[in-house]
Amino acid sequence: MVQTFQKVFSKEITGLGVISIRPFQLETDTPMLHSWVTKPYAKYWGMLEKSVEEVRAEYQEIENSPHHYSYIGMLNDTPVFLMEQYKASKDIIANYYDVQENDYGMHVLVAPVKKRVPQFTWHVFSTIIDYFFSVPQVERIVVEPDVNNEKIHVLNKKAGFEYQKEIELPHKKAALAFCTRETYIKAINKV
Repeated sequence: MVQTFQKVFSKEITGLGVISIRPFQLETDTPMLHSWVTKPYAKYWGMLEKSVEEVRAEYQEIENSPHHYSYIGMLNDTPVFLMEQYKASKDIIANYYDVQENDYGMHVLVAPVKKRVPQFTWHVFSTIIDYFFSVPQVERIVVEPDVNNEKIHVLNKKAGFEYQKEIELPHKKAALAFCTRETYIKAINKV
C-alpha cells in the first residue's frame, strides 16, 4: 500500500517533474533520514555518529515545538530532501541579530545523489524559497550555515541571500544571511 501525505506546497519543474513538500512523518521517515544524515556529505548536519533512536529523539523534539517544523521534499513520489522551518524569534539565532517578528529560518539537506541531474539542487532550493514566500507571515528568511559549507553559500547567494556577518553559535561558526521576496525575485531574474 502506497502512503499518501498531505502536501503543503508543490511546483512543477519542466523536464524534471513535480517537487512537493509534505510534513515529516516521525515513524516512517526517521530511518530514511538517518541514512541521509550519517553519510559523509551531510557532515554539517552534525549527526554522522547518531543512531536511528538519536535521530528520532531529535526530530521528536522538533515535532513537539510549536515554532519549528520539519518537512520532506518529494520529486514525484521519491523523497529527495529534508527541510526545516523555524520562527527565528523563538530560536537561539534571535540572540545574534536584531530579529524581526516575521523572520523565519530554514535548514535544508538534499538526499544522497543516486543519479546526477543538472541543476537539481537549485530546483530543490528555489522550490523551498518559493514555499517560504508563499506563506503570508514570512517576510524574511534567515540562514546560519557553517562558514565552511561552500556549497550552501553558492546556493544562498544565487537565491539573493545577503550575507551580514559571521557569528559564533554553540555548535558552529556560522554565516548569518537574509533573503527577502525582493532580493529573491531580483536574484532569480538574473539566473
